[in-house]
Amino acid sequence: MQPPGDHPIILFDGVCNLCNSTVQFVIRNDKNGVFRFASLQSESGKHLLAQTGLKDDMGSVVLVESGRVYRYSTAALHIARRLDGAWPLLYGLMIVPPFIRNGVYRFIAKNRYRWFGQKQTCWVPAPQLQSRFLE
Repeated sequence: MQPPGDHPIILFDGVCNLCNSTVQFVIRNDKNGVFRFASLQSESGKHLLAQTGLKDDMGSVVLVESGRVYRYSTAALHIARRLDGAWPLLYGLMIVPPFIRNGVYRFIAKNRYRWFGQKQTCWVPAPQLQSRFLE
């Protein structure tokens, strides 16, 4: 389930403006290049999603790390924990019960296209970032 090199993989909605902005934020705050990325619409994303046992999970970021799968707010907090700067402090929000964290996450996810818009096609990263994205 894990790619060569054992990098954590972030699966994201490639047509969602909020999701694409989040990926760009992670790239800027991941100076060591820990994370790899795949849109949920890509062949790699679909394959990984199927491997995890999740069918069509366009409403959530999915983090595949060390053979484990995280979704919703848990995925977001695990990602924050690995970023540079003060962002790992957000991992402390894990003490908030998941039904509360995930309720907020799902509310934002449900409204993300209306609030932030969407693209007709998946975002294509700049050539210097291609190595961070699964084919």
